[in-house]
Amino acid sequence: MVNKTKVIAVYIIGSILWIVATDTLLNMLSISRDVYMALGAAKGAVFILLSAIFLYQLLKKREQLEKTEENEQQLLTLINSMPDFVCFKDSEGRWLRVNDFGRRLYRLEQIDYIGKTDRELGELVPFFKEAFAQCIASDREAWESGKVTRREESFATPDGEVKTFDVIKVPLFDENGARKGLLTIGRDITQQKLAEELLLKKEKLSVLGELAAGIAHEIRNPLTSMKGFIQMMQETREVNDHYMRIMLSELGRINQIVSELLVLAKPQSHDYRPFLLDEAISYVISLIGHEATLNNVSISVHNTAPKACVYGDQNQIVQVLLNVMKNAVEAMPDGGILYVHVAEGDGKIYVDVADTGVGISKERLQKIGEPFFTLKEKGMGLGLTTSMKIVQEHKGTMRIESEVGKGTTVHLTFPSGGVKAANGRQNALS
Repeated sequence: MVNKTKVIAVYIIGSILWIVATDTLLNMLSISRDVYMALGAAKGAVFILLSAIFLYQLLKKREQLEKTEENEQQLLTLINSMPDFVCFKDSEGRWLRVNDFGRRLYRLEQIDYIGKTDRELGELVPFFKEAFAQCIASDREAWESGKVTRREESFATPDGEVKTFDVIKVPLFDENGARKGLLTIGRDITQQKLAEELLLKKEKLSVLGELAAGIAHEIRNPLTSMKGFIQMMQETREVNDHYMRIMLSELGRINQIVSELLVLAKPQSHDYRPFLLDEAISYVISLIGHEATLNNVSISVHNTAPKACVYGDQNQIVQVLLNVMKNAVEAMPDGGILYVHVAEGDGKIYVDVADTGVGISKERLQKIGEPFFTLKEKGMGLGLTTSMKIVQEHKGTMRIESEVGKGTTVHLTFPSGGVKAANGRQNALS
């Protein structure tokens, strides 16, 4: 409105000045009436021409403005119809625009949010104060990195539900490098996370079922010995100290086996802490040792980094190694060698698990890791899918190479978690 008023005022003032100036100039000239009339007509023609040009430019600007407003309205309609959180902020973190989904999410329907920062909105909507504080921290991370960042953010809603969002933040800069604005897009992945947790539990149950036979065999051996000793003492009516020591030792072994089995059944607490990778590998090898022996598979470990330390959830890394090594053993039904190689360098830990089994064809290798794709008759097809997800969550990588008739190698990498931090840790498997 202010711009329109200025344009009209400029036009009126300019017209008056033109008329007054030209009339004054003509009156000052000593010319005949005919020339005066001709110049007056020319003056009017010039005025009409300039007015026409001005009006044309004005109409053209208005048409462009209407088209821009129409495009902006279409864009806003599109953004508001999105089931994702979309927010635009200026260089100082003040909210400029948020779509309808975002206003409903943060209960901003009746609040004038434009021009306010996250901290100010946290005061207006106290329930989301911690969530807005989390946004401030992630915004700072995006500005400092100077590039697109991606992270997961979770917070509770007034309905009592905990929402998890996959958040992408895009910092925008002027040509001179000055901050221009920040675009935030958040996709609700709450149901996806729940599905992943359910998938993880199903895979654990599958692994437990496969291990049950081996565990039962390991427990049956000491139970058989104990039964024999008890029957012998019952017949002789004598308590033999030597037999008692053996039975106590066997009871301890059963307790250890059961404890190891319970580790796999623990709920996912995501207890991230530094731990020695060598301990996790040794633990997994002890779990699959019996199955490897039954399949005539020998295990060869070459660890050049026995103090290599990973920062993460030890139980989850154990599950990854267990899935990979069990697959390797099962790929050698006629026997073979399971190679485990560990090395460290460039801030990373490298773990290679190789077998001398039947191998995988290129066509099937491309589908490895897809949910419910399996090469086993009784498999669920969730093991490697779950393992890849766990590795990604630990900022690592998982790559599989295979050749039919020669075997398969799984390459795992993890960021090094530092050795010193592991020295004072509590063993998660205890």
